[in-house]
Amino acid sequence: MADPKGFLKTTERELPKRRPVSVRLMDWKEVYEAQDPAQLRRQAGRCMDCGVPFCHSGCPLGNLIPEWNDLMWRGEGRQAIDRLHATNNFPEFTGRLCPAPCESSCVLGINQPAVTIKQVEVSIIDQAWQNGWVQPHPPERLTGKTVAVVGSGPAGLAAAQQLTRAGHTVAVYERDDRIGGLLRYGIPDFKMEKKHLEARLNQMMAEGTRFRAGVNIGVDITWDDLRARYDAVVVATGAMVPRDLPIPGRELAGVHFAMEYLVQQNKAGAGDQVAGQITADGKHVVVLGGGDTGADCIGTAHRQGAASVTNLAIGKQPPAERPSNQPWPTTPTLFEVQSAHEEGGKREYLASTVEFLANEFGEVRALRVAETEFLDGRRVPKAGTEREIPADLVLLALGFTGPEQDDLSSQLGLPFDGRGNVARDGQYQTEQAGVFVAGDAGRGQSLIVWAIAEGRAAAAAVDRYLEGETQLPSPIRPTDRGILV
Repeated sequence: MADPKGFLKTTERELPKRRPVSVRLMDWKEVYEAQDPAQLRRQAGRCMDCGVPFCHSGCPLGNLIPEWNDLMWRGEGRQAIDRLHATNNFPEFTGRLCPAPCESSCVLGINQPAVTIKQVEVSIIDQAWQNGWVQPHPPERLTGKTVAVVGSGPAGLAAAQQLTRAGHTVAVYERDDRIGGLLRYGIPDFKMEKKHLEARLNQMMAEGTRFRAGVNIGVDITWDDLRARYDAVVVATGAMVPRDLPIPGRELAGVHFAMEYLVQQNKAGAGDQVAGQITADGKHVVVLGGGDTGADCIGTAHRQGAASVTNLAIGKQPPAERPSNQPWPTTPTLFEVQSAHEEGGKREYLASTVEFLANEFGEVRALRVAETEFLDGRRVPKAGTEREIPADLVLLALGFTGPEQDDLSSQLGLPFDGRGNVARDGQYQTEQAGVFVAGDAGRGQSLIVWAIAEGRAAAAAVDRYLEGETQLPSPIRPTDRGILV
């Protein structure tokens, strides 16, 4: 274990400082400053031998958290990254983007603020990249078997890296013009600069993974043709169908899905010329949806120079502390102030959008909203509480309903479960032999850590299908939904 008096001496939970708001709104760089090594060591030392490390089960990847906390406290960064990579292909992604369910199940969290697990994790991998400790691991032999992975988000990339290292020849297909899926185009640079993605892709190419960007499977190549070309196929297309809000005025100019807006900004940030780019410059922006995607829209709108930003959520404001009906070590729903929220704007809860109102040019000019009330378990607008909120740009960040189904159904004949996801068995395999599903396409919209865990587990299932046995780890089952205990 780390410091035997760790959390007795260091009771305060410390994180790196965020750059001043006035400074960071002038660029798209990540918001956190570099962490003081002494502070990092103190925080790693707060992790002690708790007997049963519930953080292991709180993390879908089963990260060996006490082990690499101990190593960082001892100053053994090289060994720490080896232990971290033993369970997680991409800690630079999870360390920046995961909401850290491991911290909710940290034993210290029973009576003190939890260990800063996520920050220690990202510090380990950043130090490893800086010191050249992250190297390609090409396979010692090739099996002669070929695998196509469709989708280059975290699930697809994790599956591809595992299968490449097992000796299979793997090609990753992505319909966008660049590899990375939501990591590339769904995550703003102020949350994760794309240099981290590029570094990992370079490692994967050096290991032998092949990338095919700009290829739309189902259109450019049919799913049947792809299945005929490869010994196995992994569907990792994500859950990209956005949840709509079919109310009067939805067709007005200026009402957009959040991902349409975020993708365009990421393309512009990469140096592309985006014709007719949706921008918040000088506009009154309203973001519908209180989750991570909504926060991404808020931070992006601030950097584009919005005149005002209002965030509306239909539900109640979550509590600031763990409620009694969400006891440790479960992951509670808590009120969170992300970096985007502290940059400005207004957040409102129990706000039901009733109608989008138009100006004389057919553009949105305002929202008619009402208070939310609960009737028979349903959330409905409360009569007599309607009011207007000015809006020149409305962004729908209401989540996703599942994967795109048309081509998978018509070309491969794949069935879907009751939640609209691609149906699969306990080995991630569909009704089509050799066709597997990993990530959000099979489990629905979820966390990046679940996507990576599913990619690793699906890779083990594919390897077993091709070789009869596998040495690859399988951290979770397709039926796992929450904390593993």
